[in-house]
Amino acid sequence: MKSVWSVAQIRAAEAKATASTGSDALMQRAAYGLSIHCGHTLGRVYGARVVMLIGAGNNGGDALYAGVQLLSRGAAVHAVLLSPDRVHRGGVLAFACAGGTVGTADGAADRLARADLVVDGIVGIGGSGPLRAPADALVEQLRCPVVAVDVPSGVDADTGHVAGAAVSATRTVTFGGVKAGLVVGAGVEHSGRVELVDIGLGPYLDHPLVSVLEAADVAGLLPVPRPGDDKYSRGVVGVASGSATYEGAAVLSVGGALRAKAGMVRYAGSATHAVRARWPEAVVTDGRPADAGRVQAWVIGSGLGTDDHARSLVVEVLDTDVPVVVDADALTLVAKEKQLVRSRIAPTVLTPHDREFERLFGPVGEDRLGAARRAAADIGATVLLKGQATIVAAPDGRAFVNPTGSGWLATAGTGDVLAGVAGAFLAAGGDPAAAAAAAAYVHGLAGAIAAGARDPMSTATGAPIIAIDVVDALPAATRSIRSNGGGWRLFHFWDKNGSVHAFTV
Repeated sequence: MKSVWSVAQIRAAEAKATASTGSDALMQRAAYGLSIHCGHTLGRVYGARVVMLIGAGNNGGDALYAGVQLLSRGAAVHAVLLSPDRVHRGGVLAFACAGGTVGTADGAADRLARADLVVDGIVGIGGSGPLRAPADALVEQLRCPVVAVDVPSGVDADTGHVAGAAVSATRTVTFGGVKAGLVVGAGVEHSGRVELVDIGLGPYLDHPLVSVLEAADVAGLLPVPRPGDDKYSRGVVGVASGSATYEGAAVLSVGGALRAKAGMVRYAGSATHAVRARWPEAVVTDGRPADAGRVQAWVIGSGLGTDDHARSLVVEVLDTDVPVVVDADALTLVAKEKQLVRSRIAPTVLTPHDREFERLFGPVGEDRLGAARRAAADIGATVLLKGQATIVAAPDGRAFVNPTGSGWLATAGTGDVLAGVAGAFLAAGGDPAAAAAAAAYVHGLAGAIAAGARDPMSTATGAPIIAIDVVDALPAATRSIRSNGGGWRLFHFWDKNGSVHAFTV
């Protein structure tokens, strides 16, 4: 599991580490690690043209000392000082003595156009708001690979919010601990590949603000049959979704639960014909949820409608003593009667996208992580806030970020699939927040597999998909996680045509 910290936590740890080892030691460790990752980005350092955009303070100092390292390896390095009167004096002196050239923003455009690599040392973790002149104009001109120092300039290090001009990095080299703004909000797409450099803060860091699930974590949460298991002991999921108007919603939720994989799925709703036709494995009941038989978890809401009949079904399901996934139309109904969730003893998982979240709790705002955590504490349930970097917040303050989301999943019905997958994980038992986060991970990975994407968080490769493609790719996602459950590594999978693909998760 990858731990993520707030700026305040990093600052406090840095202060303690500095008291022990001195600030120069931390900066030199950071600079060396930064130079190594600059080299990895370039491929070949000798003869490379590197331009460093240098702002005020320690962030610029890290970049300048890294420039010294690159100069020693034969690169031609030029530093553009955006705040000459506030530059890190020790860093710029060492850089100049090592043979680096120094200039200001005037005339920087030509150097940027010819650069093989740009190092973003403009603003560090203390920055806020959009970039100001002249930095805002310069970052718009970046066309070559960019390595950001600690956090891309213009990205809020705590929230990932981008208010205006900001650097879009190829790679972000962050120091001491991963900052929350690199894994949530717009910060995800601006950060590129995130590399962590250990500068010795570990002994001084508090409990992480949020955790990012890795393949090994999800592998441990996957429902795996044991000797002696049967369809009942593996978890029975009840699905109360769909309607005569939206039969497909029921088909997709049931499919997600079946493929996830539950031991049995019981369906109770108005789309019985469509569910029977598509999923003969499901046990279909022509009646209400109470008539479906015993289940270990319920999924309710997708395509259900919001009339009095739909409300009565939501009330009936939430009145049970088993975990419930509340999705789509059921969220709209709960927004009018939050006490239906607050009064529950059994776990509840709410799965809103931003507009549904606003109906429930008000606007998400700039701080998606903070909003999800406050909402979970307010309603006493796990909140799965959908997005490219889906956030799962537990009412006790724990939070997870899913790293496998992709724009390819932004299509009708994929949320219905996720609800079914989450229901299967909840029926298998265990911590509801971890189960919901694992469901989001598997769902996102299945989306990448269905799209044929090399990188599950990017749409640079792949092709459009529909929701049923995600259902069909769930077994492949599960196999990939089980066989590669060691963390961020290369995943291989085979599509239905027998072609092999790979990407890093």
